[in-house]
Amino acid sequence: MQTRLTAQILASDTGREAETILRACVHCGFCTATCPTYQLLGDELDGPRGRIYQIKQLLEGAGPTASVQQHLDRCLLCRGCETTCPSGVAYGRLLEIGRGYMADHHRRHIADGVFRWLLRKILPHSKRFSLLLALGRGIRPLLPERHRRSIPDKRTTSATSWPAPIHPRKMLILDGCVQPSLAPSINLAAAQVMDRLGISLIRTPQASCCGAVEHHLDDHRASRNRARRNIDLWWPLLNGKAEALVITASGCAQMAKEYGHLLADDPHYAEKARQIASRTRDIAEIIDNEDLASLRGDLDPRSRVAFHASCTLQHGQGLSGVVERILLRLGYRLTPVSDAHLCCGSAGAYSLLHPRLADELGRQKSARLQAGEPELIATANIGCLTHLQKSANRPVVHWIELLNPE
Repeated sequence: MQTRLTAQILASDTGREAETILRACVHCGFCTATCPTYQLLGDELDGPRGRIYQIKQLLEGAGPTASVQQHLDRCLLCRGCETTCPSGVAYGRLLEIGRGYMADHHRRHIADGVFRWLLRKILPHSKRFSLLLALGRGIRPLLPERHRRSIPDKRTTSATSWPAPIHPRKMLILDGCVQPSLAPSINLAAAQVMDRLGISLIRTPQASCCGAVEHHLDDHRASRNRARRNIDLWWPLLNGKAEALVITASGCAQMAKEYGHLLADDPHYAEKARQIASRTRDIAEIIDNEDLASLRGDLDPRSRVAFHASCTLQHGQGLSGVVERILLRLGYRLTPVSDAHLCCGSAGAYSLLHPRLADELGRQKSARLQAGEPELIATANIGCLTHLQKSANRPVVHWIELLNPE
């Protein structure tokens, strides 16, 4: 693509990066077939190709408008278009640049700005989120049906003990910000499964959020500061006794793997961030490389399972087929899922910011997942899990829970 970016834009590293990305795009349109918002709305401006052109215009000097803001906001950042693109366009990075430009040059409507500020002040903070969730559950019987389904049930587990760190092999695990309140059974199941495989998981509750929430809400300063705090916590542990940082939420794993890029221009943290990112693993990567014989004896994997591969797993981390391979190795029967590449509509805070679009995508995804008559639905990300629960009439679990007989 031919570009004429302004001299001011080209004077920055970010501007030159944007120009390189823009010039890689040949406007072939393959991306539109895998874009959820384009599939729903049928508007070229709500597809990757149209958003790329709008960002190009901004960086060439066009004035930012509320219309451009809306089209860029509507992107789920599922990155399905990146998987499809034959030219290797780094669309996700370009969208971040475009949104950052809009944040610097265009004032949001006050209601939208206040709502986003509240999300930044609540979601990444475990205690605040837990308190608000408890309040929501308390008043749920008084709410209309549509709002009741938006508040997830409290998930409990009969097993309460975290395995003692007795194994020579040790790895860190991220608790996360919302997962401890929404589904504490996930990380507990991970710890028990890994214990059976001879690996002890060490919790790092001080880390809380990975920074993805603030990053996706365009508060890049806050997300970088959070990454720095996490690195300060993990660095001595990884260098002292842990071989990797393991994460069960695929969205958090994707974010931590991008710390190297996030802090590339920070002379004090760039190298540490790169090394942390290189040692971050989605839990599927760990399980896939282990001998699973110790798990098979206590499992009864006769269930028919529909697996929803979260966008952060298949597109963001490039781990398509890994979880499915693990489940098949253990004897589970996987039901077919059409259009498995399409997003469910969760996308971090997207389902709160754009509920109409998110709910429609969720209904479509649930219908596809249930078409093969599974007994339950499994996924790899807490956001997808809670979002699908609103529209699915099957139980929705994290796939690691299927490996834990307790």
